[in-house]
Amino acid sequence: LRPLTILPRHTNGMTFTVSDAAGDTVHKATFFSVGGGFIVRDGEEDAALKELAESKKELPLPFRTAAELLGRCQSKGLSIGEIMLVNERASRTEAEIREGLLHIYSVMEGCVEVSLKRTGLLPGGLKVRRRAPDWHERLMKETLDQDPDFRDPKYWQEWVNLIALAVNEENASGGRVVTAPTNGAAGIIPAVLYYALHFAPGMDKATQADRDDVVVKFLLTAGAIGVLYKEQASISGAEVGCQGEVGSASSMAAAGLAEVIGGTPQQVENAAEIAMEHNLGLTCDPIGGLVQVPCIERNAIAAAKAINAAKMALWGDGTHRVSLDEVIVTMRETGKDMSSKYKETAMGGLAVNVVEC
Repeated sequence: LRPLTILPRHTNGMTFTVSDAAGDTVHKATFFSVGGGFIVRDGEEDAALKELAESKKELPLPFRTAAELLGRCQSKGLSIGEIMLVNERASRTEAEIREGLLHIYSVMEGCVEVSLKRTGLLPGGLKVRRRAPDWHERLMKETLDQDPDFRDPKYWQEWVNLIALAVNEENASGGRVVTAPTNGAAGIIPAVLYYALHFAPGMDKATQADRDDVVVKFLLTAGAIGVLYKEQASISGAEVGCQGEVGSASSMAAAGLAEVIGGTPQQVENAAEIAMEHNLGLTCDPIGGLVQVPCIERNAIAAAKAINAAKMALWGDGTHRVSLDEVIVTMRETGKDMSSKYKETAMGGLAVNVVEC
């Protein structure tokens, strides 16, 4: 259903009203979905912001901008992932952090595993067929005479596409995914992390402990970049368009990959910047309001962008003309200027130019 009223606090808002038998209102509350799984109740924003500000005071190495983050890295001699780890240790042990991050990746893996077993059409009426199971079967046939865990490097792009599609097909059917940083962009980080674990240099000889280290380092770094988008802009498609969802996820994934393949903090920041720069202006215009077309394929394309961004950054020395902070501000301003037709309302773009049936 299309909203009759756009609430002033945020475009993703809903008011619930409870009435008695006589029709009199006995309770009324408004909630806003501000992106990334975060729900804010109207009237409680100030308290939530105060609580957030208090929690930041406890961080040993706080940062709000990429410039501040790089400054921390330089002054402490730490990588971006290590800066994030220091801050995470303010509230939990390193063992708990590691366990939590590995659990997140196990849920990502489980999502893919479940998705590859489901065939047929996705729900919702668009008659979109699941492709991931067929693609997986085809890829496995290519390695039939080899170790089932072997991944032929010449098919790295196909594997990345497969993982992204599998995750987003599961999301489109109401399955369990990891919000990374949103559900609509949930396939990008798992796909790029899969690439890091199976196709990055040296991973063919990696032990399980090595692989776990890659997961932890990747997710810590991606999380640090995600903080920058939450602090300076938005990750909500309803607020800034798909650039805030898929663009942010691509940027986070590019940074994570750049870090685990040996990038300096400057190269990691450059990778994140490249990925977002080339997602600027991306609209959110899902056909029928369903997170299927163009969302599912878009995750695969954005994952490829992230990998390319990381590789481009590592072929440089970390110096570049446009900073990540400048790109984040540009994304925010572009989102503010973007017509509401292209921000998750299904009132423009593909949503109105493609026949649903």
